Amino acid sequence: MTPLERKTRRLFHPESNRIVMLPLDHGISDGMVEGLDDVPTLLNLVSTNSVQAVVLNKGTARRRIADVPMSTHLGIQLSGSTKHGLPPYAKTLVCTIHEAARLGADFVSLHINIGNDFEDRMLTDLGQVTDDAHLLGIPVLAVIQPEGGQIVDKLDRILIGHCIRLGSELGADIIGVPYSGDSKTFSAAVSTSNSPVVLTGGPSRPLFDDFCELITEAMDCGASGVCIGRNIFQNPEPIAALDRIVGLVHGFTKA
Repeated sequence: MTPLERKTRRLFHPESNRIVMLPLDHGISDGMVEGLDDVPTLLNLVSTNSVQAVVLNKGTARRRIADVPMSTHLGIQLSGSTKHGLPPYAKTLVCTIHEAARLGADFVSLHINIGNDFEDRMLTDLGQVTDDAHLLGIPVLAVIQPEGGQIVDKLDRILIGHCIRLGSELGADIIGVPYSGDSKTFSAAVSTSNSPVVLTGGPSRPLFDDFCELITEAMDCGASGVCIGRNIFQNPEPIAALDRIVGLVHGFTKA
């Protein structure tokens, strides 16, 4: 096991070998996000160690680092775009690896959308970020999804499998993708990946029970955890929602 593999593995729960990540980085893209107006309170949700990691933008991390529990790993989001941009899915780097390291990042995250005219730029960013981060021994979470003018079905099983393979081939240490809903192809892509795959949540779901069923299916397919934000902090009962997701991922409600 290399030092980088050791650092990546330490992000995961030692008993379940899975991870629950709480991303709170939606403010760049969406502005005044419902449910994200009180970050310190949200960070307090992870104080029981139910969550292994949080993902913050650099400004929030700098201001709220004292609110992140010592037992929770800190991820810094490197990329961003706003919903007002044309197109809004064209992510660009807004933080460097060195700035993330100065902020105390245990890992870094970036978002890549495929199937659009800006795909080449985002793939270049992923290649550069993995090189720079690995030089400093920092693991990379790559959240990859189909999004753009060439995409008809964002959950197409072939496209989701391609997202997983893409992250694996370009050296991401953890790959975040939405669940396609097709267990056979999703399992095949996860099993051939060089890196663990986690389920991303996407938009807040109106039926939380249905969302939990998707998590269960993804875990059964070999997913190594979740990276879920809106479906927790926009839930009417975020603590209960978090506990339930932790139970589905790890098999228990407290770490």
